[in-house]
Amino acid sequence: MTRQPRLAASDLVSHLCKSVFICGSFLVLLCSTAMAQGGGKAEPNRIEFKRGTNSTTVSGVVRNDEEAEYVLSAKKGQRLKIKITSAPVKSSVCEILRAGDGILRLDFTLEGDYDANFNYSGVLPQTGDYFITVKRPSQARGRSRYRLTVTVK
Repeated sequence: MTRQPRLAASDLVSHLCKSVFICGSFLVLLCSTAMAQGGGKAEPNRIEFKRGTNSTTVSGVVRNDEEAEYVLSAKKGQRLKIKITSAPVKSSVCEILRAGDGILRLDFTLEGDYDANFNYSGVLPQTGDYFITVKRPSQARGRSRYRLTVTVK
């Protein structure tokens, strides 16, 4: 019977460190893949109008602090009208953002009228993409079922 040579303590430590490094790298890779699948922000849904129409309605549900995001293309000088209805009543609101210089920002320069039912009507100041975010008006837990009607003339 031949005897296996014994590993020196330094060789044993070196093999152990390599094994720990390989296992640790595998765990990091596995966890980052799982986080990428479950996290991150989804692309906004593009609002498109059927040929010959200038209005469309989308429906959905937002829960707790969730947000539903939409994007539409429009031209300078067009009138944008947004009507949102929700159940329970007034449990959903929307924000309008526009793309500018590669940065999204809340566009307080959109001139128009808001009413108590969270409706908006205004003339668009520039050509490009406009982002609409639907969310609950407070951080309170709950659920809102909404209908968002968007018209561009």
